[in-house]
Amino acid sequence: MVANKGKFAVVLLSGGLDSMVAGGLAREAGYHVLALTIDYNQRHRVELQAAAKVAAALNAMSHIVLPLDLTAFGGSALTADLEVPKGGVGSSIPITYVPARNTIFLSLTLGLAEVSGASDIFIGVNALDYSGYPDCRPEFIDAFQKMATLATKAGVEGRPLRINAPLQHMSKADIVREAQRLGLDAGLSWSCYDPAPGNRHCGLCDSCRLRSKGFEEAGLPDPTDYAAKP
Repeated sequence: MVANKGKFAVVLLSGGLDSMVAGGLAREAGYHVLALTIDYNQRHRVELQAAAKVAAALNAMSHIVLPLDLTAFGGSALTADLEVPKGGVGSSIPITYVPARNTIFLSLTLGLAEVSGASDIFIGVNALDYSGYPDCRPEFIDAFQKMATLATKAGVEGRPLRINAPLQHMSKADIVREAQRLGLDAGLSWSCYDPAPGNRHCGLCDSCRLRSKGFEEAGLPDPTDYAAKP
């Protein structure tokens, strides 16, 4: 797919702030970025528009938007007609969790990385300021790394693809600061689970609350247009 010159990384790009910063860190580390966005027919379609803007901002060599309709499975407020919670971040796994999403997405990313000759994968999962998703934990990333080494030709031949989760132990405030340090326009990214009319962040879902809190704790202006004050 790409010429074997320099080093390449596939960035799993959702259009959110975390994946944007993960891509920025890949670029800073000297990788040519190959962006992969999964169109899983999520309710927040504006996220796909944000992903295209972020890919352009990262100077991605390519940006693949791969259709994968997870509404056929359902089971999440993002893939079924279920209400997105607006009462604040809780302690249990929320209904916005998409069953096995990162396992599915990383498997697709792994396939693209191997066929494109990339040595690395970057994913913006975070284990501190997150909504309780089990597939954002360090244990999950470590387990997927082992599986990726066993499951690929590259791994069997002694060239295992590396799974990078550089935001794993950052707070949302840390991530906001990294976006600024990297010169990224956080306003291009999208976080909301339940967009308000006019493609505005709702301000009340878990993701909006965590995003707003990150900018506040970082002491940086929040470029996000919220329909309601988080």
